[in-house]
Amino acid sequence: MAELGFLRDFVLIFGVAIGITFLFYHLRIAPIVGYLIAGVLLGPSVLGVAKDVASIEVLAEIGVILLLFLIGVEFSLNQLLRMNRKMFMVGFLQVFLTTGIVTVIAIGFGASLPQGLFVGFLVTMSSTVIVMKVLSDRGETDSPHGRLTTAILIFQDLSIVAIVLLMPVLGGKSGFSFFEVVLKVIFALTFVVTVIVVSRYLVPLMLYRVVQTHNRELFLLSIVLICFGTAYLTSLVGLSLAIGAFLAGLIISESEYGHQAFSEMLPLKDIFSILFFVSIGMLLDVGSVLRNPMVIILAVMGILIIKFMVGALVPALLGYPARISVIVGVAIAQIGEFSFVLSREGLIYDLISTDDYQVFLASAIITMVFTPFMIQGSKRFSDVTEKLPLPREVRLGRFHEEIIEKEYLKNHVIVVGFGLNGKNVSKVLDASRIPYIVLELNPETVRFEKKRGIPIFYGDASRESVLTHVNLKTARTVVIAISDASATRRIVELTRRLNPSVYIIARTRYTNEIDPLYSLGANDVIPEEFETSIEILSRVLHRYFIPVNEIEKHIMEIRKDGYEMLRNVKNKYVLFPELKQHLPDTEIETVRIKSGSPLEGKTLAEVGFRYKFGVTLLAIQRGKETIQNPSGNTQLLSEDIVILIGTRGNIAAISAMMLPPESQ
Repeated sequence: MAELGFLRDFVLIFGVAIGITFLFYHLRIAPIVGYLIAGVLLGPSVLGVAKDVASIEVLAEIGVILLLFLIGVEFSLNQLLRMNRKMFMVGFLQVFLTTGIVTVIAIGFGASLPQGLFVGFLVTMSSTVIVMKVLSDRGETDSPHGRLTTAILIFQDLSIVAIVLLMPVLGGKSGFSFFEVVLKVIFALTFVVTVIVVSRYLVPLMLYRVVQTHNRELFLLSIVLICFGTAYLTSLVGLSLAIGAFLAGLIISESEYGHQAFSEMLPLKDIFSILFFVSIGMLLDVGSVLRNPMVIILAVMGILIIKFMVGALVPALLGYPARISVIVGVAIAQIGEFSFVLSREGLIYDLISTDDYQVFLASAIITMVFTPFMIQGSKRFSDVTEKLPLPREVRLGRFHEEIIEKEYLKNHVIVVGFGLNGKNVSKVLDASRIPYIVLELNPETVRFEKKRGIPIFYGDASRESVLTHVNLKTARTVVIAISDASATRRIVELTRRLNPSVYIIARTRYTNEIDPLYSLGANDVIPEEFETSIEILSRVLHRYFIPVNEIEKHIMEIRKDGYEMLRNVKNKYVLFPELKQHLPDTEIETVRIKSGSPLEGKTLAEVGFRYKFGVTLLAIQRGKETIQNPSGNTQLLSEDIVILIGTRGNIAAISAMMLPPESQ
């Protein structure tokens, strides 16, 4: 029956999680806050509904491992190593100063030096889980304050290595000398570097063999093995499981399979992360809180003030603007999840009493609950700070960081599939200097093209997390160039749902797939049957020596008929829906004026776009400048890109004049 009791607790936790997530979604509050509160309510000190807390804590530990693994996947080891040294200095100074200040305060209240250091370590740690999730949800991970906050959190997590190894010394229950501790730290770091170096060569080779099987279950099992295997290996040398998982994520991020690995592991991480936050809430003894309310209030205020002041002071001292410094200080002002692990170790080594442990636990949970609200209001607080009479150097900062982190694509093209069509599209995009990214499920193709410098990744575009990873929300166009009809439909539907404004071009083999794809949200559908018939007709007419211009006229008429037919499909996502409805023959095209064109050097009045050719010129793109509503005196120059509106035939006529005479 014990198993049934655990299952009952499991059902209760996720039932409450569903209700909290739904409620907090409408209240626009981070659900993490609700999970902590739910843990307190379900725990033994309040309702006592959940009985098997120990089993839930084990699952929560798995949640931390998965979370740190995915954080590692989202990072790049090369980019991490190339981070500006000042960002790492911010992390070091934050840990050093916070630990020092808290240690002095603790000793002032009667603690011994080991106990003071231990309390300093507890307070120093911030919550990587909460802060990274809130920043990610707000889209601020790549902002200046997001990068600084991340650097501090990473340094804190890595410093756990030394802190864990110092615990026996602080507890006075180990015969280790300081020299032996230093040697152990060096050994642990050497082991970590060895794991990373070896894995960077072995893991991509292993995953390449796995994905060749096209077996999703095998791929998932391999990723899980790498995650937990690396965590276990690092634990053998005295490091935490979470650090090992983070390193495993960094290793995966260096391969071309990072996007797909992130997609496969994301659902598992979400499930176990909920258990982690609920389990933390269950550890709280509400009775102890009620017995020491003033102590807890003072502890919470002290933690928030000290961590905010140090977190804001360090970036400011290194030359960052006051606004960024304030936001960073607010973001790291809470207690972190690693502190809960350390606090349990402190109980074992008598570095903290049971009552003090409950005070710390209550204070930590309260700071965690406050964190999403504090981050949400941090920008307003920073705006107020900027209005203070601060010196110009403090307000604006002296340091302008070099942007070396992962470049987030914007207005790019996502090409799904790297067959013949995908290659041709990518080749033209590359030649035109249009940013793009390719998703492909053939491991041989990914591996080969990656070496050639193509921005290609192994990933299933029918999965939401994969499309999110390639920045679908900021993409301008998605080209689906695969032969799988059902997968194409899924990708079109998912793409349209995630980004209502993106332009979707889908390739299909048969004309009977046109209507379903349009109804799912595609803007253009190119059936192979249709284009093949045009090519056949063109070659037949060539054999009978029909003039080229007549062949092109026939092809244009066929395409026109076809596209008129396609326009009749009800498609709410087509550009300018009202215009298309009332003027079905109207097109908007962009044409480049080549050197030697008869139009080069002429004014718009001399060309007479509207009166002579029946088209309207909307704008001119000249380098980085856009000339909107140009006047009749505006002169056309070589390499100008003109934006025209008119019928397809009229635009084709004027387009021919934009080429040099020998090309017409």
